[in-house]
Amino acid sequence: MNFNTEKPIYLQIADSICDRILSGELREGDRIPSVREYGADIGVNPNTMMRSYEKLTADGIIYNKRGIGYYVADDARKTVLDAQRKDFIEKEVPAIRQRMQLLGLDSSIFNA
Repeated sequence: MNFNTEKPIYLQIADSICDRILSGELREGDRIPSVREYGADIGVNPNTMMRSYEKLTADGIIYNKRGIGYYVADDARKTVLDAQRKDFIEKEVPAIRQRMQLLGLDSSIFNA
């Protein structure tokens, strides 16, 4: 996994897991690798992985079966989709609109 310096690594890992859920690579009820397994696979400290899993758990995307492992929550895809749509609308759309205005573009470019 290639990390960028713009965002904390644990958030990039959490985003990657969310992307895997959206793509269907991870399905609801699937077991995900343990903190140590996943950390070793991508070359990240287990503490960093644990922060990612804690965030995903707090967001209701994964859950822990004590002593067994982490699993994708039953409504994880909907939860991820709702959160990413909200984030897109609140953060990315305004930036796109502003850039379009600076470039003198209007929405008619989408009908071309």
